[in-house]
Amino acid sequence: MTASSILIMTPVMPRIADGCAALAPCIRWSADQPLAQALDGHPPPRALAVTGRTVDAALLDQLPGLEIIANMGVGYDNVDVAAAAARKIVVCNTPDVLTDEVADFTLGLLLMAIRRMGAAERFLRAGQWAKGAFPLSPTLRGRSIGILGMGRIGKAVAQRLSGFGVAISYFGRHRQTDLPFAYLDDPVALAGAVDTVISILPGGEATRHVIDAAFLAALGPEGIVINVGRGSSLDEAALIEALRHGVVAGAGLDVFEHEPHPASELLTLENVVLMPHIGSASQHTRAAMAQLVVDNIASWFRDGRALTPVPAVQVGA
Repeated sequence: MTASSILIMTPVMPRIADGCAALAPCIRWSADQPLAQALDGHPPPRALAVTGRTVDAALLDQLPGLEIIANMGVGYDNVDVAAAAARKIVVCNTPDVLTDEVADFTLGLLLMAIRRMGAAERFLRAGQWAKGAFPLSPTLRGRSIGILGMGRIGKAVAQRLSGFGVAISYFGRHRQTDLPFAYLDDPVALAGAVDTVISILPGGEATRHVIDAAFLAALGPEGIVINVGRGSSLDEAALIEALRHGVVAGAGLDVFEHEPHPASELLTLENVVLMPHIGSASQHTRAAMAQLVVDNIASWFRDGRALTPVPAVQVGA
């Protein structure tokens, strides 16, 4: 192996730092440090390991020898993929290893939102039970569920939902002929056809505010919105108004437009379940994701091939 060095954009999990250190000399670069200062005295990096921090064209211009960006996460909207492709830099994400974890979590969030489990726990902890029973909740029984984004995670969610005996529809970039679920080619049409929506959309301008005021109105007063994809796909201001005025019944959010700062108005609403972006955040799954970051870099250094390259920017032998 003839690696020059690996640039690690901190913070990362110890498994990434330790795994990369076993492959090549590493440069740890914190967000409050100039890049030139971090690079000073080190050989130019061939690989970059990153979790969440922005990798844009301006940064790539400062790394002329870079060959691979290994991003921890199934989403990679923090990386300017077009800029990387123009420089023939391969970009990797960490799919598959988190699919089941996120799908399991999504079902839990769905049940929490519909059955108002978070509000019920707060009710109990506040000593209210002795004063009377918690109000009856809506139910999953008889619901029709629309999935926005039928990729790996969407399919895993649909598989789990099938066991609940609910009707399933989906919206995606195209119809998938091998799926037994109804396909709608317009998000608002999907909202109008169901009473519960689970969004697993990726980030980026193409999906920005897909869930907007018109979408929520189409979903209707019994509607439940679950978002485990990217916060940018949901117009939080529109959702807040919809939750306040009964346009929809409730929501469950694991992602937000401006993380880690959800809109303060959301914190005051009892009909929304809020989670701090933990869909894949189990010890088991995050360890697997971190290892895949290391394995992508190792494979590139060894064979000139990445294990899980983003399809649009596959580079190599």
